Amino acid sequence: MIGLVIVSHSNKISNGIVDLCYQMAGKNIKIISAGGTSDGRIGTDPIFIKEAIEKANDGDGVVIFADIGSSIMSSELAIEMLEKDLQEKTYILDTPIVEGAVAVAVQACMSNDIQEILNVAEEARQTRKIS
Repeated sequence: MIGLVIVSHSNKISNGIVDLCYQMAGKNIKIISAGGTSDGRIGTDPIFIKEAIEKANDGDGVVIFADIGSSIMSSELAIEMLEKDLQEKTYILDTPIVEGAVAVAVQACMSNDIQEILNVAEEARQTRKIS
């Protein structure tokens, strides 16, 4: 099954998103929080993110949700540190962190098809909350 990594500058935010995803999708998926730094400060840490990617991976790949600015850069650096085979199966998704993570967590429980997961992430990015 494809795993999820939630990257936020705040550990509280990433843990909250993980909890929400588990409430919506169930516990049959690996969703790993990589919020804040490894020593508990606000910020992002590429090594902490790399470790989260490795924990989330069960062989099918990993998708990453990131909040703002340097979380993308730190995620990109983390991917560069991975073994080549996992690098090729790790994606940073350009979608709202909460809506995208919930939608993808539910989809990943139904399908292990990366293209379907990427499509769901794109739909979450395009979905309007208020019409």
